[in-house]
Amino acid sequence: MTGTQAKILETVLTWDGVTQEPHRFGGVEFRLGKREIGHIHGDWLVDIPFPTAVRDEVLAAGLADAHHILPDSGWISRYLRQPADVETAISLLRRSYEIALKQRHKRGLSTASGADQRETL
Repeated sequence: MTGTQAKILETVLTWDGVTQEPHRFGGVEFRLGKREIGHIHGDWLVDIPFPTAVRDEVLAAGLADAHHILPDSGWISRYLRQPADVETAISLLRRSYEIALKQRHKRGLSTASGADQRETL
């Protein structure tokens, strides 16, 4: 699906504190401070990290597949085959973002990407 990556970038980059960087294995990585909240490979695949319990819930609900390389990790993969997949991927990225945001607040860090001096991940 052409334009999928652009739509996801457009949405995710509006979230407070989220930045993008090139991903080390290709694609675009989304970060909240120093923490990766997920990455996209072209117009066809999104990979997202979750705590294992959340990953299990996402898999059980059929919202994603186990990660294509690391199936036993907390990572999930969402393939982008049709328009509904894009919306699901965005909602999963949002969930990862909200988890990261809660962890930042617990550590006393602000949302803004420039306030990461004390963060050690």
